Amino acid sequence: MAISSIATYPMPEADSFPEGKVDWKLDPNRAVFLIHDMQAYFLRFYDQDSELITTLKRNLADIKAFCHKHDIPVVYTAQPKDQKPEDRALLNDMWGSGLNDYPELQPVVSELTPSKQDTVLVKWRYSAFHRSNLQEMMQSWGRDQLIIGGIYAHIGCMISAADAFMRDIQPFVVGDAMADFSEDEHEMALKYTAGRTGRVVSTQDVLLSAKSHAQASTLTFSALKSQILELLDDDDVPDFEESDELIDYGVDSIQIMSFVTQWRELGIDVTFAELAQASSLNGWWALVQSKQHKEVIE
Repeated sequence: MAISSIATYPMPEADSFPEGKVDWKLDPNRAVFLIHDMQAYFLRFYDQDSELITTLKRNLADIKAFCHKHDIPVVYTAQPKDQKPEDRALLNDMWGSGLNDYPELQPVVSELTPSKQDTVLVKWRYSAFHRSNLQEMMQSWGRDQLIIGGIYAHIGCMISAADAFMRDIQPFVVGDAMADFSEDEHEMALKYTAGRTGRVVSTQDVLLSAKSHAQASTLTFSALKSQILELLDDDDVPDFEESDELIDYGVDSIQIMSFVTQWRELGIDVTFAELAQASSLNGWWALVQSKQHKEVIE
């Protein structure tokens, strides 16, 4: 039924995270940050002065500040304090009345109070997507990656990651910005996510993602020219001019779409139509320069 007091344990560190199956790159331009159920009620079961909870709050606050700086939307889940029996349904059987008995503990903890620009979703079940418009909001923002931190790792955080995966949203679970009922259950959540539904990253990984993305997305003229020359017949290379029409050298629609895919992964948001219209190496370079992401965090 109700949750018992939770014994503290060491917050997992990055070098202990499970090996993942995917190499998705966290992109600040594609991401949303989900702060999961960080309400006073759910934290009441921990020693508030423990290193686990101190680290949890600090890491979540650091990621939130990073997200605000880099225009990454921040979304909270929070259960209501007056859930009707039909709304709570099977949760009553599993956990009892929950927040209904402690309405004064409904707010998010003060260290993470939602800001004006943040979104707070009403939380009804384990998944943040259940009975919410989270997916629709992400689609309207043009975002398809979800950074997840909060509590509890093996319940709402892990299930929300699995639900995101099934909606073709890439989940990034922050292994050292979550807490759980026990060290074993925390580890289980990380292993399941890494092996089945997403990537496990550290707080530091998130804070460095803008710099990593900016460095990765810096495409040089020389690299672009080399990519194009690789498509040409050896006999055509000596005669190639940077202002020549690429179609005259046999560059076709499939190859152009390949460039679109490659460059979007680097954060350079080009379309097939734009490349087809630009038509030459010089034209493509001008297009890349106009769109290339150059932001680097200090």
